[in-house]
Amino acid sequence: MVKGVAVLGSSEGVKGTINFTQEGDGPTTVTGSISGLKPGLHGFHVHEFGDTTNGCLSTGPHFNPDGKHHGAPEDEIRHAGDLGNITVGDDGTANFTIIDKQIPLTGPQSIIGRAVVVHADPDDLGKGGHELSKSTGNAGGRAACGIIGLQN
Repeated sequence: MVKGVAVLGSSEGVKGTINFTQEGDGPTTVTGSISGLKPGLHGFHVHEFGDTTNGCLSTGPHFNPDGKHHGAPEDEIRHAGDLGNITVGDDGTANFTIIDKQIPLTGPQSIIGRAVVVHADPDDLGKGGHELSKSTGNAGGRAACGIIGLQN
């Protein structure tokens, strides 16, 4: 089993821990707990770079090794890093589990060393008709981010 972890932080007080596990060539399980967000849906993605030198902006675009359009996690055509939305309760916290086949922890398309980003707004899953729908899901600003590292 391979394990990864990302510790999220932001200047707005959003914080959390995201854990990643993968057995062999199976799907990756993502479990997370995030606090300090407004209630509702928030886009949740793996971004290209594990670089936070300019805050979450330097994490680059969504991880997209196959050059596809943005989509929902269940869509055949989507960025590998498109993990949809997380739901934040009235208390400002989100606890979630996502199982995904396109974000391996090993191999040439590994997400280790990349970043995970939670966005300020809902991801329209590429179906919103906005000019940003097919690239970012029109998910708004980057509320918090963290670099995905190996966990022992």
